[in-house]
Amino acid sequence: MDGTSTVILFNGVGSVGKSSIAKALQTIATEPFLHVEMDAFLNMMPERFWDHPDGLTFETVMQDSKPTVAIKSGSVTERTLRGMRHAVAAMARQGNNLIIDDVLLEDEMADYIALLAGFTFHTVGIFAPLDVLEARERERGDRLIGLARWQYDRVHQGKRYDLELDASAATPMQCAEAIKATFGL
Repeated sequence: MDGTSTVILFNGVGSVGKSSIAKALQTIATEPFLHVEMDAFLNMMPERFWDHPDGLTFETVMQDSKPTVAIKSGSVTERTLRGMRHAVAAMARQGNNLIIDDVLLEDEMADYIALLAGFTFHTVGIFAPLDVLEARERERGDRLIGLARWQYDRVHQGKRYDLELDASAATPMQCAEAIKATFGL
């Protein structure tokens, strides 16, 4: 195992700005960092497993007169995301520095901690108010409206971070600069 790798895990609601912050951090970090996106792993699944009980299902319900899209993961999705976490560890073992862009809804943090023991591992919680997230979700045009609302109370529940950032109060570059300064990157 190459214990010299640094792995930074970003956790936050979809549309909070994790990818933009990761790309900004890649441009200013002294050492090269690879950006590993949860969405890239989900997109590896066969299309037939989208809206399928073994893959991912999405159910829209109304909450406070607004749509909320509940996500359920089946065995194929769970296996895919577990594989992602193991792939992250394999990449780190090869000496790669990584920025992980994830949405943790269960106890995935414990899996990351166990798999990345022996590496420099930092966790960053990325936050924004719900109204900002919903506006970004609408502006993007590539998200189901209501995903942010459903994830909002779940993503950070019971999680502690090395650094917390408000992505509504700072630009992606300002967030990246705070991460760089905090972790000496």
